[in-house]
Amino acid sequence: MNKLAVQKIQKILVHEQVSQEIRNYIHDEKLKEGDKLPSVSEMTHMFGVGRSSMREALRYLEAMEIIRVENGKGIFVLEVDTFRFSGKVKVERERQSLLAILEVRKALEGKAVELAAQRISAGRVKEVRKCLEEYRKLKESGEDTSMVDLMFHRHIIKAADNPILETVLNSVSELYEKFFNDPLGDKQLFDATYEFHFTMFDAIAAHDTKNAKREFNKLMNAIESRIKQFKPA
Repeated sequence: MNKLAVQKIQKILVHEQVSQEIRNYIHDEKLKEGDKLPSVSEMTHMFGVGRSSMREALRYLEAMEIIRVENGKGIFVLEVDTFRFSGKVKVERERQSLLAILEVRKALEGKAVELAAQRISAGRVKEVRKCLEEYRKLKESGEDTSMVDLMFHRHIIKAADNPILETVLNSVSELYEKFFNDPLGDKQLFDATYEFHFTMFDAIAAHDTKNAKREFNKLMNAIESRIKQFKPA
C-alpha cells in the first residue's frame, strides 16, 4: 500500500502576496532609495488585485519601512536590501505570533494564578521559594534565567490544582514556551518581568487572590509592552 506524503499547507494572505510582488518589482526595476513607485491605481492594474488588498500591502510594506507613502506626492522606496527586509518580516511575524499567544496565555495562566492563590499548599510554597532563590542567583550572576523562569510558571500552574487547566496549558506548551526560548532574541524581555515574579508569588503565598492577579497582569503588560516596542539591532 502506497503512503501519501502529507505536507502542511501554509496560508498566505493576499496582501502578503501583493507585497512580495511589489518587492520583486523594486528588485527587477533596480529601484533605489528615494525612487518613486507607480500609483496605487497603476499597481492595482499591474498586479491584477483589488484596491483594498493593494492598500493593505502598502501599509504592510510601510510598517516594515520598505516604502514611504506621501499623500498627494506618491509612494517612494526606502529599503532595497532583500536580506535586511527578510529579517524585518521574520521579526514582525514573530512579534504578531507572540502577541496572539499572549492573549491566550493571559486568559489561561491568569485563571491558574487565581486558583493558585486560593489553593497553594505549604509544600508547593517551599518549592516555589526554592525556584525563586535559584532565579535570583542566576540573575545576580548574569546567567541565563529563561529556563528557571519557565519552571516558576509551571509551579504556579501546578499550584492551581486543576488537572484540566494544566492539561489545556500543556496542549499548547510548544506555543507557550516561545516566551522562554529566546523570544525575538531579546533577553531583556526577562529583565522587564523579573520583579513581578516575586511580588506575584508573595501574594499567592498569602492567599491574596486580588493582588496575585494584579501582579500577574503587571507581568503580562511588561511582556506585551516589550514585544510591541522591540526593534531589531
